[in-house]
Amino acid sequence: MLSAKFFKKIGMKTFVLCFVFACCSFSGWAQNNDSMMVKKIVDEVLINGHSYNNLRKLCKDVGQRLSGSENFLKAVQLTSKMMKDAGADTVYLQECSIPHWVRGEKEKGEITFKNGKKYQLHLTALGNSVGTPQQGISSAKIIEVKSLSDIPKMANELKGNIVFLNIPMNPTYINTFRAYGESASSRTRGPSLAAKYGAIGALVRTLGVNINDIPHTGVTRYNDSFPKIPAVAISTNDAEILSKELKNNQVKSVWFFSGCKILPNVIGYNVVGEIRGSEFPKEIITVGGHLDSWDLAEGANDDGSGVVQSIEVLQTFKSLGIHPKRTIRAVLFADEEMTGGGSDAYLSNAITNKEHHIFGLESDAGGFSPRAFGFDASDEKMKTIEGWKPLFYPYGVYEFYRGGGGADIGPLKKIGATVAGLMPDSQRYFDIHHATTDVFENVSERELKLGAGVMAALIYLVSEYGI
Repeated sequence: MLSAKFFKKIGMKTFVLCFVFACCSFSGWAQNNDSMMVKKIVDEVLINGHSYNNLRKLCKDVGQRLSGSENFLKAVQLTSKMMKDAGADTVYLQECSIPHWVRGEKEKGEITFKNGKKYQLHLTALGNSVGTPQQGISSAKIIEVKSLSDIPKMANELKGNIVFLNIPMNPTYINTFRAYGESASSRTRGPSLAAKYGAIGALVRTLGVNINDIPHTGVTRYNDSFPKIPAVAISTNDAEILSKELKNNQVKSVWFFSGCKILPNVIGYNVVGEIRGSEFPKEIITVGGHLDSWDLAEGANDDGSGVVQSIEVLQTFKSLGIHPKRTIRAVLFADEEMTGGGSDAYLSNAITNKEHHIFGLESDAGGFSPRAFGFDASDEKMKTIEGWKPLFYPYGVYEFYRGGGGADIGPLKKIGATVAGLMPDSQRYFDIHHATTDVFENVSERELKLGAGVMAALIYLVSEYGI
């Protein structure tokens, strides 16, 4: 303990300056130490990372992973092995109820013009849609709507006809997820709302920015109070053609067929791999992506990339001999695309087991170059998080913004966790989202690994310092 004589000898001002200098020096040392550790983590992933090879196996050995399909169960087995190979202390499956929808026979559709010519539509059934009768459905009157608010106003016209939901994504938004968020209700809610007013089927403009002939699927949700009508997505190019010819009064009729079926729910699984914390094992950090995908392609970016990046976090800790202070779980969620059954099961188990979840990080925006992290955090916690931002500048992550999480991680907020999402560059994402183009060949090894590296670094900082 320092005496009054000591303070008198050196002077109080001198002591305060020395104390402040010592604190700043310690803070600077800690920041530098963190910077070196972040670099070590990212370097390890870029040089020795397994995520790209794991993605190749997932895409080429399994392929599409539609909820309820045999391929989804194959993916569960394959990724469980990947978790074990990554060195997880514990790997287990978490049971959940998931939907079983099948696409059935290939969809077909055409526009017949008043001059007798026919145009073959580029279309795909929406997930969870019912099918048409074997002969398909047709309508001589097509009701085009450009906003869901228009549907109640057109109630008399909709009855007995096909609705055409032509609601494009706004091409002027640089953040394409903002455009997707504004337009997605045309697919998720539009067909059901049109059915309320008597529509017999729905054509939905594909959710994509570019004009081309590639239709994208995605879930549509029915309201059990209304009839269930068949719903298909048509390509952005077809939507432009149909809209133009309707305006010119040149459309005689539209016909389409789909062979979809909704079967009873089946048992699915979340795949969980865990490294137990060395000092605070009851404080849980979750990092994850969703294992299911749509059936049109391999689900490489949505969300194979998030799956293998989450496994890579465990792999990196083990490869570098890092003993996290807090427990880290990599979770590969079931059924994100349809009903969120995997996320519900994970939250339910956490509540039942009275688990203490402090943080969740999700990767579900593609394997492109990381640009930002979004956080759903309190002001106090955000101050801690903001202090880490400069550590990520060397890796192209320049923004920590408010608002983040994801469909699978987001529910953890209900039990007090701070949640976050990795936000890669989004300009190309909606070229491949839910489409035949979402294949392994459209993922860059470098970009995928860089995303995994910054995810592992963020998880390290939360494990080291808490939040």
